[in-house]
Amino acid sequence: MSKNVVILDYGSGNLRSAERALARTGAQVTVTADYDAAMAADGLVVPGVGAFAACMAGLRSVGGERIIGRRLSAGRPVLGICVGMQILFERGVEHGVETEGCGEWPGTVERLEAPVLPHMGWNTVKAPADSVLFAGLDAATRFYFVHSYGVREWELKPGDGFAVPLVTWAEHGVPFVAAVENGPLMATQFHPEKSGDAGAALLKNWVGTL
Repeated sequence: MSKNVVILDYGSGNLRSAERALARTGAQVTVTADYDAAMAADGLVVPGVGAFAACMAGLRSVGGERIIGRRLSAGRPVLGICVGMQILFERGVEHGVETEGCGEWPGTVERLEAPVLPHMGWNTVKAPADSVLFAGLDAATRFYFVHSYGVREWELKPGDGFAVPLVTWAEHGVPFVAAVENGPLMATQFHPEKSGDAGAALLKNWVGTL
């Protein structure tokens, strides 16, 4: 049976591109902000483009924080994309303004230090050997990025009672977090829906975990 995936519609993100890309994996895809549909889906995708603060405002307006938190507490999969990944962290700092994020991971989203911003275009990533998202993709594979901000330091340290998340890195001026795999919570800084065959393979890998 095909899996049911909801793309959370909170006013941000490349919703139709993500819908088409996920549909190509064979999943049944719905774009909605409906609480019950988002909770019942096999997988929830949280997209996001633009400013951290605006995305958080939009997310709160549809109860998105609550949906994400409740799904994760029940071990139900969530995938964040681009700013949809960034808002999973504790805070974002843009133009001197600090905005509280969802707080699923400790850490700060901040401006990258690079000669050219935004970081726009194709880039390789360094994924852990046991990654599920990047399974079957070699180290030379490139993904499509569009962003000026990112998480430059991974702050969640190993502790008792939980598995260490798998963190994938990329570099543009400085190293930054390109993807995270943390049990039911996964996320990518790049846009898999804009990354051609590589992105399609990654989305298929994610849908395969549902």
